[in-house]
Amino acid sequence: MITQAKKLLTKYYGYQDFRLGQAQIISSILDNNDTLAVMPTGSGKSVCFQIPALILPGITIVISPLISLMKDQVDNLNNLGIKASYINSSLTETEISNRLNLTAKNEYKILYIAPERLASYKFLELVQQLNISLIAIDEAHCISQWGHDFRPSYMAIAGFISNLKQRPIVAGFTATATEKVRFDIIKNLQMNNPEIVLTGFDRPNLYYSVLRDVHKIGYIIDFLTKKKTESGIIYAATRKEVDHLLDV
Repeated sequence: MITQAKKLLTKYYGYQDFRLGQAQIISSILDNNDTLAVMPTGSGKSVCFQIPALILPGITIVISPLISLMKDQVDNLNNLGIKASYINSSLTETEISNRLNLTAKNEYKILYIAPERLASYKFLELVQQLNISLIAIDEAHCISQWGHDFRPSYMAIAGFISNLKQRPIVAGFTATATEKVRFDIIKNLQMNNPEIVLTGFDRPNLYYSVLRDVHKIGYIIDFLTKKKTESGIIYAATRKEVDHLLDV
């Protein structure tokens, strides 16, 4: 199946080969294994569940806490010709009802939802009618109280999965997971002997340094002078400092 996955990668995403860890994760999912993937931000985690979604029968449900990212990913998928949608609190009740109806008619291959949607009776009633092949949990560290961004709504995911007529493949994705957090993800999602893929946390394109005993404003002016043609972000501790920098 990885050959088929590579063809889809080229067809929809324009890449000839997978990045580090992607092929292993996709192969694991397509082999019907629960899978936990820990990959740095920007390493292509979404491809690891979007491509299996195209190959597996039925629908893939993606649980994500990032509302703005949901819209971006769904817009990109639709632009690529992949039928996808999302349901979250940014929509009106009418829009949600329309999308639920289209989901019931099998109009989507991928449906993104916020974890709070798992408390909706209408949604829970709908999923019992669906052929769900894969549930992908993005930002999976949110299920762990050891994580930096714990969300209680994530604790409902395991119960949601166990109430489905047929258990789908379960895959968790995160960029930040210590050993304790990984243990919590596997335990709280009730994953079945998952394959764990760790590609590391390192972002070789990022560089950090700490400078001491420098004149801040002078350093910033000198830095910007040398980087006139480049873009970037300057962070400050307070709004007052930001306003002061704008006036320099």
